[in-house]
Amino acid sequence: MGKKLAISSVILVFILSIALLGCSSGTGGNESSGQNNEKKTLIYGRGGDSTSLDPITTTEGEAFKVTQNIFETLLEYGEQDTTIQPGLAKKWEVSDDGLTYTFDLEEGIKFHDGTDFNAEAVKFNFDRWMNGDEEKFPYYTMFGGYKKDEGHVIKEIKVLDDYKIQFILKRPQAPFLKNLAMSPFGIASPAAIEKSGDKFREQPVGTGPFKFVDWKPNDRITIEKNEDYWGEGAKLDEIIFRSIPENSARLNALQGGEIDIMDGVNPSDLKTIESNPDLKKLERPSMNIGYLGFTVNKEPFNNKLVRQALNYAVNKQEIIDSFYGGLAEPAKNPLPPSLEGYNNDIEEYPYDPEKAKQLLAEAGYPDGFEMDLWAMPVPRPYMPDGMKIAEKIQADFEKIGVKAEIVTYEWATYLDKLTKGEGEAYLLGWTGDNGDPDNFIYTLLDKDSIGGNNYSYYSNDKLHDILIKAQSDPDQQKRNELYMQAQEIIHDESPWAPLVHSTPILVARSNVEGYMPHPTGSEPLTKVQFKE
Repeated sequence: MGKKLAISSVILVFILSIALLGCSSGTGGNESSGQNNEKKTLIYGRGGDSTSLDPITTTEGEAFKVTQNIFETLLEYGEQDTTIQPGLAKKWEVSDDGLTYTFDLEEGIKFHDGTDFNAEAVKFNFDRWMNGDEEKFPYYTMFGGYKKDEGHVIKEIKVLDDYKIQFILKRPQAPFLKNLAMSPFGIASPAAIEKSGDKFREQPVGTGPFKFVDWKPNDRITIEKNEDYWGEGAKLDEIIFRSIPENSARLNALQGGEIDIMDGVNPSDLKTIESNPDLKKLERPSMNIGYLGFTVNKEPFNNKLVRQALNYAVNKQEIIDSFYGGLAEPAKNPLPPSLEGYNNDIEEYPYDPEKAKQLLAEAGYPDGFEMDLWAMPVPRPYMPDGMKIAEKIQADFEKIGVKAEIVTYEWATYLDKLTKGEGEAYLLGWTGDNGDPDNFIYTLLDKDSIGGNNYSYYSNDKLHDILIKAQSDPDQQKRNELYMQAQEIIHDESPWAPLVHSTPILVARSNVEGYMPHPTGSEPLTKVQFKE
């Protein structure tokens, strides 16, 4: 009996050991050793792949979702607003004349490759950008063009010591600090850039809370926690950004537990989402515009009357009711109403097909014309279903005798062709980068931005003079008045048909916490974690 009892005891201990081992052992990337079943990998489902992971080389938000976690900027925004906060620069001073900005940098920071972050690294990045052009570094036009251009606002950059750097401007630029905090101006490792060359787009090295691991195009991008991060470290060990083009397929993946969070929600799915206790809806603060752009140096879009006619032809409210589930408002200006300087006195082009026909006749097209209408191939916060919205606009145009053939391309190709001015009429949009009117009107419609974000190739000298004056005036009230004048010019000239300002929706598994959607569309995910 005693021997049997001893054997039974050994077996019992062995079984208990196995059970305990099963409770404490990790199971791949979703577990952290030493913690019981704590999920540490977030899978983010999105509608399209990034076009580059070197943020200065692109203008699209899918890139910034990732790079916002790999790179850091001199200054940062607030958690859910565009107030200016310290970043890689811990403090700064601005001269009384608004021409000299002096920054004290954080010390002891390393890039992911182990090299030092310092003032020389900051100067290296800005020298790289300013000596480029619209094709290489499109966003740098925020600083008035490039070093070769008369309008370039930066006169000189001085390294005062290892951790102090000074920017001297040719003229005041009111949004200068807000521009520095924008995602495209993440500070990259000079050593990595020199080592990788053009391949740096695929091998990013910054100072951020996450490090790049790998990129499987049109499938996934993986980043991992930077264990040597200088600030408050990430709560997750790993983030995987998965590309799932169809909104419904992405929702199915979320409901099935294959992903943890998604953007690009079909409004028709909101009731299903709200009734599912395993899911929760998140709203991104609205700061965007969805629009139909016209390439104004191509016939017949070089005729203002044609552009105005097409504005009258689009039934915006039907688009909102059909594709936004009421989570949008009609747009009449390129600027969202949440920003200072918005001109609410402008009268919207109403839906009026008869007026549209009248204008077409005056323009010399009484029987209409044929055109290409470019439809976005990916869902974006301001354009949840580009193809269906294009089909709706196509039907509206048919009513006034305009026959639109819908065209689309893969996302990177779509943007590249628009940058080169190859489109005729195209669907696109913009999520604001810094909360300043300059980031909408100057960035999207000034002549300095042609070849960058001004896909319509619209150029107006009077508008340009107003926008430069608005940039240079520190008085916000005077700036607001100038932006109101700018919107009057744009409304009359109609290089776009503004469509909507949307309230973007994201959906997460109910156990995801700490995710705070930012109005710019990109946010660091350092505080995201899973409830136990």
